Amino acid sequence: MNLVKFFLVVALLGPGAINAAPNADAILAASDAIRNPGRSFSVTVTLTDFQKGRQVDASTLQSYSRLQSSGQYSSLVRFVLPSRDSGKLMLKNGNDMWFYDPTNKASVRLSPQQRLLGQASNGDVATVNLGKDYKPTLVGEEEVQNGERQMRKSYKLALEAVSPDVTYASIEMWVDIENNRPIKARFFAESSRLLKTVYYRKFQPQIGAERPTESVIIDGLDPQSVTLMRFSDYAARNIPETWMQRDFLPRFQPE
Repeated sequence: MNLVKFFLVVALLGPGAINAAPNADAILAASDAIRNPGRSFSVTVTLTDFQKGRQVDASTLQSYSRLQSSGQYSSLVRFVLPSRDSGKLMLKNGNDMWFYDPTNKASVRLSPQQRLLGQASNGDVATVNLGKDYKPTLVGEEEVQNGERQMRKSYKLALEAVSPDVTYASIEMWVDIENNRPIKARFFAESSRLLKTVYYRKFQPQIGAERPTESVIIDGLDPQSVTLMRFSDYAARNIPETWMQRDFLPRFQPE
C-alpha cells in the first residue's frame, strides 16, 4: 500500500484504526455467545467417561437454563440415565448449587468443583457465561490445534475469577480470531494446578448460531482419562423462575 492509500484508509476508518487492540472482554463475550444461546433454553447432555480408551461409565441429563437479567444463567439439571439416578435434580442459582434426591426428599448443598462423572464437574453441566464470572486479559495471538486437529489462529485469554466460589480459580482460553469460536480451554485450581483441558468441537446450527455440540475433557494429570460431553436436542423455551428455586425442587415435574 502506498502512502496516499494508507492515509485514505486511516481517514475512512477513523483515528482509532491505528494501534487498535482487540478488547479481551469483547472477545470473551463473543465466545460466550457462541457457546450459549442468548435466551432461555433446554438441552440434553450426555456424559461418557473413558479410561485408556475404554468406556467405563455414562450418564444422560436434561438441562434447563434460564437467562437472568444479570446476563448469567440459572440451571436446573434433571438426571435421566442411568435408571438408578432417574429423577434426581441439581440446581445452580447464582453461585449456590443444590442436589435433590426424590427418594428421601432432601436437598443438600453442592460444590461446583465436585466431580459429577469422570472429568466433568457439577459446574461443567450448568450453563455459564464466563464473562460474568471471570475477568479476562488478552495474552496474545497463537496458532493452536482445535478439536478437529486443525491449526487455527487464535486469541489467547487469561481469565481470573471475580469471586472465590466459582467453579475454577483461573482459566486459559483460546478463541478463534476468524469466527469467535471457543477452541480450547485449560482450567486451574487456586493452587495453579492444572485440573483439565477442554476442546470444543463439532459445531452445528443450534438456536440461531453454530455452537459446539461436543466437549472433550482431558484430565490435567492423566491424559488417558477423558470424558466426552455431548449436547443435543437444543430447544428455545420459556422457563419459569419458580423452577430455579430450591423450595420448588420437590414439586418439579418435567414437561
